[in-house]
Amino acid sequence: MNRRVLILSIPLIIFLLGCVFLFKGLFSDPRKLESVLLDQPVPEFALTSLQNPAQEYSRTIFTGKPMLLNVWATWCPTCRAEHEFLNELQAQDDIYIVGMNYKDERSKALRWLKNLGNPYAIDLYDPDGMLGLDLGVYGAPETFLIDSKGIIRYRHVGDLNDRVWQQTVKPIFEQME
Repeated sequence: MNRRVLILSIPLIIFLLGCVFLFKGLFSDPRKLESVLLDQPVPEFALTSLQNPAQEYSRTIFTGKPMLLNVWATWCPTCRAEHEFLNELQAQDDIYIVGMNYKDERSKALRWLKNLGNPYAIDLYDPDGMLGLDLGVYGAPETFLIDSKGIIRYRHVGDLNDRVWQQTVKPIFEQME
């Protein structure tokens, strides 16, 4: 009898555990994806410039001043709307932005920058997504705030727009050294 009750209660226990898991998910923010790299240096990498394949960059470009690392791609519709804001941000506030073209075709990305403007002080080309993988990128767009020592201080998943900049990102950016 006890064995039969135990066997029959297993589906109930699995169902209750599933309910707890799903209930917990109701109160999580799907846009908040914590990065394991927060407060860590940008990972080592060697990538070429999008515009000049002979120019190679390493993580040393992320030192000297606070900056944004913006992950973008031409196949990303949200990146197009974000790009207009990045142009404004760079022009108005003189924010140093490094762009990383992610899993894209070089020719399409170059055409994009020619037609839409280039807010990036440095443009990295990550065709196979290896630096993106090291950063924990889920997709484009994503933006990382990096301090003057090359330490990742914040990660924003989704488009950077005026509201997000003013309410969330700018206060953090202004406190970085």
